[in-house]
Amino acid sequence: MEEENIFLFVPNLIGYARIIFAFIAFYFMPTCPLTASSFYLLSGLLDAFDGHAARALNQGTKFGAMLDMLTDRCATMCLLVNLSLLYPSYTILFQLSMTIDVASHWLHLHSSTLRGSDSHKAIDLSGNPVLRLYYTSRPVLFAMCAGNELFYCMLYLLHFSEGPAVGLGDLGVFRLLLWVCAPIASLKTLISIVHLITASHNMAALDQAERAKKK
Repeated sequence: MEEENIFLFVPNLIGYARIIFAFIAFYFMPTCPLTASSFYLLSGLLDAFDGHAARALNQGTKFGAMLDMLTDRCATMCLLVNLSLLYPSYTILFQLSMTIDVASHWLHLHSSTLRGSDSHKAIDLSGNPVLRLYYTSRPVLFAMCAGNELFYCMLYLLHFSEGPAVGLGDLGVFRLLLWVCAPIASLKTLISIVHLITASHNMAALDQAERAKKK
């Protein structure tokens, strides 16, 4: 039987396209905000398609799960770095957001992998209703991730323009979307904190189990 090439699985090919689009976005961020934000959001949108392809084609892999998570985290981190340059007085908040996002997802994925799961989205979440809803409801997961990315993208675009007017005085579409997505972004940060706490407990439980075996 011919050996499968994990790197050429359809979900992973979509993942590589996401990385390319993200790099295009980063390249244009200093000079072309609309081009940059379009490629950034396109990269994020493809996140929904790689997961669907993995399930439909039975091509879910640990490499794909790691590629997916790293692409998400690195893309958001690079956008936040750019926001720190555009809004220097809020740098500490962007740094805090990056720290919580990266630390919580890394520890969550690492603890779930040690427990034998293929992905951080496949662990036993029966004891945590917040994470259970977040990971078992695809509409909720999509809305939370999309709202979070839109919030940061609109904050980026607002530095250059209010966007097309929406008929409410001088209010532009970029600011309107920012206000709509702000509660979602805040909730996403709280969920990341729950991730961090839950993953810490999972790691401690693994340590306790290993120490008990040695006694």
